[in-house]
Amino acid sequence: MRAHYLLVYLFAAAALMLAGCDKDTSGTYPVKIAGEWFTLETAISQAEQARGLGGRESIAADGGMIFVFDRDEERNFWMLDCLVDIDILYLDWQGFIVSAHTMKAQPARRPDESETAYHERLRADSYPSRGRCRYVIELRAGRIAELGLRKGQKIDLDLERLKALARSADDR
Repeated sequence: MRAHYLLVYLFAAAALMLAGCDKDTSGTYPVKIAGEWFTLETAISQAEQARGLGGRESIAADGGMIFVFDRDEERNFWMLDCLVDIDILYLDWQGFIVSAHTMKAQPARRPDESETAYHERLRADSYPSRGRCRYVIELRAGRIAELGLRKGQKIDLDLERLKALARSADDR
C-alpha cells in the first residue's frame, strides 16, 4: 500500500515539473514590479504585438502585457482599438525604464472616417520610447504613479526567458 502512495506522489511531482517546463508557451509572464507581482500576457509575434490590449474594457490591477522584441530600437506605440487608458513602460535590454507614459484611449473610428485616416489620427497621438528599448510593459492606467516608477529604475526581468521568448516568435 505504501508503494502505491509513493507511486502516486512521484507521478504527481513529475506532472508538476513537466507543467513548469511549459512556461514559455503559457502566454503569461510573471514579474515583480516595485514589490508587487504582476501576471502579464505575452506579445511575442507581430500579430500579438499589433493586437496588444486592443478591445479590452478593463485591465486587472495585477495584469497587463509585455511586448518582447529581439533587438533594441526606438519604438512608438499608439492606441489602436483601445477602449481604456493604459500605462506604458519602455525598457532597455537590461530592464531599465527608458520612458513611461499614460496613453489615453482614443475615440473609435467614425463611420465617415477611412481606415487610413483613423490610423493617421492615432499615429498623431502616439507615444514614443525616446530611446532604444527591447521590452514594453503595458499596465492599467495609474499603476506607474501608484508604484512610483520612474525613468532609470530597474525592473528585474528573467532575461534568459525573455530571450527565449523572442527567439520563439517565428513559431507563433
